[in-house]
Amino acid sequence: MSRSFSVPAASSAAAAAHFAARLSFETDVSDVHADLAANAVLTVVDSRDDAAWRQGHLPGATHLPTAEIAARAAELIPPGTPVVTYCWGPGCNGATRAALAFARLGYPVKEMLGGYEYWVREGLPVRTGAGLARRPADDLTVAAPSCGC
Repeated sequence: MSRSFSVPAASSAAAAAHFAARLSFETDVSDVHADLAANAVLTVVDSRDDAAWRQGHLPGATHLPTAEIAARAAELIPPGTPVVTYCWGPGCNGATRAALAFARLGYPVKEMLGGYEYWVREGLPVRTGAGLARRPADDLTVAAPSCGC
């Protein structure tokens, strides 16, 4: 028996509903990068603390630590603006907490999977106190030339 299917797969309809629901809550680094390059109408929010922000952040991101979202979101981001949240990486649920805070305020919101870690690992630019910087792409996270997804 297959270990992968030791619990039978969901029906096609249930699987389609599940995966569609996931895509309504999550986005990825590549799609956020494409949206920023295309000047899409959205606000990317870095929910990390001040020290992490200073270490580096996505160019154009808004810094709004999770604990401050309820009090400051409306002054920084017009209500109704689509928001994408990120935190450190896949081992951190800070972006999920930030997305929850925005959802409770009525914003359309998604969480960026992979967070800052995967943005950096994919060789995308970050803003630091010294300006824009890039690290070499990690060949374990970036398909050459593309994964085609």
